[in-house]
Amino acid sequence: MTTAFETTTPDASDFWSDVDAHVLRYGPTFERRVITRAEGSYVYDTDGQAILDFTSGQMSAVLGHSHPAIVETVRREIGRLDHLFSGMLSPAVVELSKRLGSIEAGLEKVLLLSTGGESNEAAIRLAKIVTGRHEIVAFSKSWHGMTGAAASATYSAARRGYGPAGVGSFAIPAPNAYRPRFTHGDGSLDWQTELDDAFDLVDSQSTGSLAAFIAEPILSSGGIIELPEGYFAALKRKCEERGMLLILDEAQTGIGRTGHMFAFQRDGVTPDILTLSKTLGAGLPLSAVVTSRKIEETAHERGFVFLTTHVSDPLPAAVGLTVLDIIERDGLIDRARTTGARLKTGLQSLRQRFDFIGDVRGRGLLLGLEIVADRASRTPDLAMGDRIGEAAMARGLSMNIVKLPAMGAVFRIAPPLTATDAEIDQGLAIIADACEAARR
Repeated sequence: MTTAFETTTPDASDFWSDVDAHVLRYGPTFERRVITRAEGSYVYDTDGQAILDFTSGQMSAVLGHSHPAIVETVRREIGRLDHLFSGMLSPAVVELSKRLGSIEAGLEKVLLLSTGGESNEAAIRLAKIVTGRHEIVAFSKSWHGMTGAAASATYSAARRGYGPAGVGSFAIPAPNAYRPRFTHGDGSLDWQTELDDAFDLVDSQSTGSLAAFIAEPILSSGGIIELPEGYFAALKRKCEERGMLLILDEAQTGIGRTGHMFAFQRDGVTPDILTLSKTLGAGLPLSAVVTSRKIEETAHERGFVFLTTHVSDPLPAAVGLTVLDIIERDGLIDRARTTGARLKTGLQSLRQRFDFIGDVRGRGLLLGLEIVADRASRTPDLAMGDRIGEAAMARGLSMNIVKLPAMGAVFRIAPPLTATDAEIDQGLAIIADACEAARR
């Protein structure tokens, strides 16, 4: 009997037969390649083909795959301290809490968990007990998780067929500069009027129990929709006027990806509660809820409870510390700006070349490339997007496309912060070749 799984290469026919027989399908169409290892900006299949990973795994691996410092940390810590009873604390957990709680004034207290959905569950629960209210508002193109309250605040997909959402779940439109609902005289997005109109509708539906607004600074599954400058300040005022808390979900935008440690720092507006995940663990399961001392104290006085099996686990906390060390040591926040600018300039050049590229948007190393039938109507072209994605994969590039008709046909492009200029240029060249092949 073979026990050293990593030494075996699966037979392709047996592998897919086992998938059909035993793997529960959970949403995406599985890529018909078997991935056996990953390193840096590449993943490798059973044929040994190197595939440039322009989505950082699940938008998470900001340091690339199998970063030597992460590997060293895991190897060291797994033999020393991996998991503890939830009422016990370790040095790594306290040190990571200290590091995260020292970055931004007003966000000092930290709860360490495992996943993004879990951190959003905790944040919403925190907001409810602190405000004594229950109504939660989110964007109509949001994605905050697949469990309970997080799923109730997720509107971009997966709402049908599961029964009623949480009581008091409201959505407002996300401001979309490419498809504006309200415009100024010059045709540009009038997000303030849109926001005012949206909150008029929220107020008309609320029972007077508004607890929080939860938002992504860049709506990823919604099609890489970046909230315009000034929007967060106005949104924070709307919340303050109603006694609501503002929760920012920086699962994909946090830890340097947008060219700031946290995306909200560009706007100079500090949320009441911040959630981090994906990028904090650089691909390993680690998330955090970060809030003020005042909010934490009120929650504690009112008996706040959020217990999970893996709350304050020491092994992932040690990984999180290593991630922060490497981000700082290697200047990766600045790197996200410069590499992101190189990538965005290249994508904009492709837009000039291919008329089915309707828009290029995003910030730092979280960019969106929208595929349309024609630029006049801006109708999403899902079929063309599929052809481009398939052609790119055949040429050794993995890009994730949002395959939701209501969201558009948008490639989410998020290479690791460690990607080299040569890898960025390689990716751009493959995208260009894929676009040429797709339009034939």
